[in-house]
Amino acid sequence: MSLNVLVVEDDREIRAMMQASLSVEGFEVQTAVSLSEARALLQHKPPDLIVLDLGLPDGDGADLVRELRKQHSTPVIVVSARHQEAQKIALLDAGADDYLTKPFSVGELLARMRVALRHRGTSLAAAITTHDLDGLHVDLTTRVVSLDGVALHLTPTEFNLLARLVRSAGRVVTHRQLLADVWGAEFTEHTHYLRLYMGQLRAKIERDPAEPRHLLTDTGVGYRLADV
Repeated sequence: MSLNVLVVEDDREIRAMMQASLSVEGFEVQTAVSLSEARALLQHKPPDLIVLDLGLPDGDGADLVRELRKQHSTPVIVVSARHQEAQKIALLDAGADDYLTKPFSVGELLARMRVALRHRGTSLAAAITTHDLDGLHVDLTTRVVSLDGVALHLTPTEFNLLARLVRSAGRVVTHRQLLADVWGAEFTEHTHYLRLYMGQLRAKIERDPAEPRHLLTDTGVGYRLADV
């Protein structure tokens, strides 16, 4: 079962980036743009981990940390442009598990999430960030994809789909799981999306799309990225 992460962030671009990146990793992601929205979501469905910005339209995220610690032990990772040491210390003393200063990489955020969850008894495997096989090179950290040394241009959706398969290289990922992780839970019946985007991906990363070497189909089940 996927772990649920609540991202509380009012910056639209940062929020979308975190939602997309965490979804590709297999997390179920909820987002909030304010303290009031975060509080409502916390009452409705308590998450397994919270990624929390401080400067929100209706208050300071630090208030939410203090409120949470009165009742819950949910891991909280603060992400903020504020870099003063005294403020970091105050947030950690108030109950935050970690403090990440903007700008940050997705890889670092994921590493800190794994540490925070591990301290609560939940172990996650380190993220797979690269894939190399038969001329195909994928680096999820830098978002570089190349074939035989030639850089390929993928759309954001194509990249997210390939990234999800990279995370599970060698294993079949079902149609429903791919649709949920890349497009969202409400799209799990839209299998035509997968057929369309898999066709586009194969046209870009396969030497012969009609005889795929990398993106393999398990008929009636899902897709697999070859690892040997």
